Amino acid sequence: MRIDWLSAHPRHAAALARAHVAAFGALLPDWTVAEALAELRSHDRPATIPSTLVALDGGGGWLGSVSLLAEDHPDIPQYSPWLASLYVRPEARGRGVGRALVARAVAEAGALGTRTLYLYCASDMAVWYRGLGWREHEVLRLGPLLVHVLATDCLEHA
Repeated sequence: MRIDWLSAHPRHAAALARAHVAAFGALLPDWTVAEALAELRSHDRPATIPSTLVALDGGGGWLGSVSLLAEDHPDIPQYSPWLASLYVRPEARGRGVGRALVARAVAEAGALGTRTLYLYCASDMAVWYRGLGWREHEVLRLGPLLVHVLATDCLEHA
């Protein structure tokens, strides 16, 4: 497995957009695949915010992705920047893909001078992220869902 910028592998953007809407659409019920694709295509430069990293298998197929965003939900603009949309294909789960994507995203954010990186997720994923060293920052309601806002210090990972 290797991790690279989605901007170097744009052929995967459409499949990622479909996967992201299927996985995260409950948080943004009006979000469409076309909007997700436009957002991913706007991540056209590496090593910046916003951008997306993609994990690739040996044949160049995608295993998962994660994004760095300035804003991840309109109801919580007070935190920035964000680790967002971590997604690992079901057949690639349990192999360290998500852990590797998160570690690379945190390191990249730190290299950009980000002191603190945030994410939000459901309770079950909050346990997983805390295992990676993220700390609880706030618990709040976004629409119908109760989410955990977590934070990590990036500069120590740069």
